[in-house]
Amino acid sequence: MSRRSLPAEYFDRLYADHDDPWSFETRWYEQRKYALTLAALPQRRYQRGLEPGCSIGVLTEHLARRCDEVVATDVVHSALNRTRERIHASDADGEVDVRSWALGSKWTLGRFDLIVLSEVCYYLDAQALCRAIEDVVKQLEPGGTLICVHWRHEVADYPLSGDAVHAIVRVACGLTKVSAYSDEDMLIDVFTAGDKATSVATAEGLVE
Repeated sequence: MSRRSLPAEYFDRLYADHDDPWSFETRWYEQRKYALTLAALPQRRYQRGLEPGCSIGVLTEHLARRCDEVVATDVVHSALNRTRERIHASDADGEVDVRSWALGSKWTLGRFDLIVLSEVCYYLDAQALCRAIEDVVKQLEPGGTLICVHWRHEVADYPLSGDAVHAIVRVACGLTKVSAYSDEDMLIDVFTAGDKATSVATAEGLVE
């Protein structure tokens, strides 16, 4: 029997036991993942980015150096407060709007030219994720970037695996694949909104 989307209380319990449950601040795996994620973004700068499930804001701080504005969301209030503190102490030049919101909730956030789904989609069941991705595509500006990054190893509590998540996103209507990276631990898929993808070299006039 398939598992349902994880409730907010699941994450409240995790943060009650540890203020950084996944060791985002200290693990080399996480540091490497962030470096790969940022390197995979095809545009140097974005106007408005969205990061659902921002946790304590480690990736948020990096995104704020690539975006004029970042909307960072989570369902755990202590994590949102840590994100606010991190951004306040940061030298990142982008504005960061920290909000309580979860992927799959009613869309109240406006439109974006960058949406980052990092380690968040497998908390939803397949049906809920399909609906959420439909919303994501609708709210992504033409030519905007969607990047998906997920852990590949099994986690008993999660409704979906990382591979299952990416299989769903890859067949979503309205997206064109730009690039991909995979290894034993993670998957990264990059898409553009629309039916045409332009390479970085083409955009810079290096090739016709």
